[in-house]
Amino acid sequence: MTQLSVNINKIATLRNSRGGNVPYLLKVAADLQSFGAQGITIHPRPDQRHIRYDDALALPAVLTTEFNIEGNPIPKFIDLVTQIQPDQVTLVPDAEDAITSNAGWDTIKHKVFLAEVISEFQSHGIRTSIFVDPIEKIVEGAKNTGTDRIELYTEAYAQNFIKNPEKAVAPYTKAAIMANDLGIGINAGHDLNLENTAFFVQNIPNLLEVSIGHALVCESLYLGFENVIPMYLQRLS
Repeated sequence: MTQLSVNINKIATLRNSRGGNVPYLLKVAADLQSFGAQGITIHPRPDQRHIRYDDALALPAVLTTEFNIEGNPIPKFIDLVTQIQPDQVTLVPDAEDAITSNAGWDTIKHKVFLAEVISEFQSHGIRTSIFVDPIEKIVEGAKNTGTDRIELYTEAYAQNFIKNPEKAVAPYTKAAIMANDLGIGINAGHDLNLENTAFFVQNIPNLLEVSIGHALVCESLYLGFENVIPMYLQRLS
């Protein structure tokens, strides 16, 4: 079964919008796990507009499942991750002022840099994943960096799913087959939701994990976390 990791950035955004500590991020993380989430994902950014670095440092105390930290591997981020030593780090090439992640790595152009960063994380026993677009040569390039996994950037799939699901998922299936042939693990995330997740999982061989945040939080405003988490697990099974 594909694992569900819940990105809790939006919970931090809501908290920060008012100040104080409501909603209480650590309690939400603990509750999500009790409702069935198999991992917690955060993406701290340099301006700390949602997840703060002190959140990242505090979360391990309440986590009983996988901890995945995403981000651009600038020196401050590298120091944070090596200090915490989460289960997984996902490298994302987002600019400091990016509203959200909007592109995957060029694993060919940035091979040397990525290989150095990945080697550093792996030396601390941290599994590595690279955020990539569904392009076979980019997946092949990821193999050459030494990464353990890739995370397929699924925004294009989500945008085109309503028009033509088969066409939308086709490049992702090809990229996944390439990753499987190369022995790279496969994660996925960005704009997956209750409508499009099941079809994606059915068409991606050996998909290990999805990271879902924005849509899951929005859906939970109507349905509640305790209901939404099992709904995702059903689609991932």
